[in-house]
Amino acid sequence: MKPLPRFASLCIALLLAACAAAPPAPPAPRAAAPAAIVPAASAATPTTARIPVILVSIDGFRPDYLTRGVSPTLNALAADGVRAIGMQASFPTLTFPNHYTLVTGLYPDHHGIVANSMNDPALGHFTLSDRAAVGDARWWNAATPVWVSVERAGLHSATMFWPGSEAAIQGVRPDHWRPYDGTVTPDQRVDTVLHWLDLPPPQRPVFVTLYFDQVDHAAHEHGPRSPEVDAAIAEVDAALTRLTAGLRQRGLLDRVNQVIVSDHGFASTSPKRLVVLDRLLPAADIEVVSSGAVAGIDPRPGHVRAAERALLGRHAHMRCWRRSALPARLHYGTHPRVPAIVCLAQDRWMIVTRAGLASHHGKVMLGDHGYDNADADMHALFIANGPAFRAGVVLPVFPNVDVYPLLMHLLGLPPQPGDGTLAPLRPALRPTAGPATP
Repeated sequence: MKPLPRFASLCIALLLAACAAAPPAPPAPRAAAPAAIVPAASAATPTTARIPVILVSIDGFRPDYLTRGVSPTLNALAADGVRAIGMQASFPTLTFPNHYTLVTGLYPDHHGIVANSMNDPALGHFTLSDRAAVGDARWWNAATPVWVSVERAGLHSATMFWPGSEAAIQGVRPDHWRPYDGTVTPDQRVDTVLHWLDLPPPQRPVFVTLYFDQVDHAAHEHGPRSPEVDAAIAEVDAALTRLTAGLRQRGLLDRVNQVIVSDHGFASTSPKRLVVLDRLLPAADIEVVSSGAVAGIDPRPGHVRAAERALLGRHAHMRCWRRSALPARLHYGTHPRVPAIVCLAQDRWMIVTRAGLASHHGKVMLGDHGYDNADADMHALFIANGPAFRAGVVLPVFPNVDVYPLLMHLLGLPPQPGDGTLAPLRPALRPTAGPATP
C-alpha cells in the first residue's frame, strides 16, 4: 500500500482537530431531505472486496482556483498525488452533459444528455430542475454509467448526488443513492459517504460519488473572481478535510483511490455583454430551447428560412451554425436532441431573450459557462490520490472522456466502448495499479 508521508506533513494541522473527534455519524434526516438513504430494489452480492474508488465533483471549479490560497486539503492531495494542468470539458461546457461524460466516457452527442435543457421528439422537454424528467431513465439509457457496470459485476455502488443517478438506467440503480437536495450541507454529504464506507467489506460500495455545488452557485451569482467564490472553495475544502479525517479514522486513507474533478470552468459575465436574440428576429419565429453562453434554437414551422437568414454565421459577439455544420472538434451536432441551430457566444458574453430577462427581473448572472471548450477558462479540475497513483505527477491537459477508462481500470472492470482512452493517464499510475484487495 502506498504510504502518504508528504500528505500527512502537509495536512496534519488541518486534521488534528478532526481526528480527535469521534468518527462522523451519518447525517440526521432533515425536513427537506429524504428520511433515509434509498436502496436499490435488489442489491447484488459482491464477488470480491476491492479498493474503493471515490469520485468527487466540485461543480464549476477552475484549475487555477488552487492558487487562491483557500484550499489546503485539495492542494495537499494534488501535491502528494496527481493533478492536471487542466482537463478539457466536453462541449457544451454545461453541468449535466459533462457529469454524464465523466461516468460514461462518451461525448454528450453520443450519450444523449446534450444540454441542461433539451427536447426529445418522444419524451418532450428536459430541464435539470424537472424532477420527473431527471428521474426518467429514457433520457439516460443510451449510455452505461460506471455504477451500472459495477452493479452488473456483482459489486456495490453508492451515489451522493450525480446527474443520472436518480434514474434506473437500463433498469439498474446504485445500491445507495440520494435524490438531489441542495439544502444538504457539504459536511452532511461527506458523512453519508463515510456511513456507506462503514459497511462491512462484502457490502461496502467499491464505487462512490460525492458532489458539491457550492462553488458553481457562488460563481454564477457573484462572478468567478469574487470573495464569495473563495468562501465556497474554503467550505468545500473543509468538507474534504472532514472526508480525509474520516478515512484516516477508519484505516482507509491509504486504501481508497480518490479522483477529484469538476465538470467545467467559469467565465465572468456582465449585464453589459448581452446578445438579445429577439433583436435579430421575431421571438414568435423560434423556440429557444436553451440560452446563456450557448443557445439552442428550433425555428417554428414555416419560419426555418427566416430564422436561418437572421442567425446563421458570424455576429458581433456570437456565431451560429446549423447543427450539421458545427466544427468537428466540438464532437457535437449529430444527436437528434441537439437543436436545429446552435449559437455560441463570444467569451464573457451571453445570449438571452427579452422574455428571459423579464422573467429574472432584468438580473443577469455575473458568471457563466457553456462556452467553447477550447477556452482555458472552461477547463476543469483533475486531482487523483491513492494507492494506484504516483506522487507529484503533473499531467498536461487531457479530455474529460478519458476519466471513465481510468475509473474502470481502477475498478478492474471492462469499459464499455467509448470516446476516451487511458493513455494520457498512464503516466500517473503506479506499475501495479489495479483492483487490488484492501
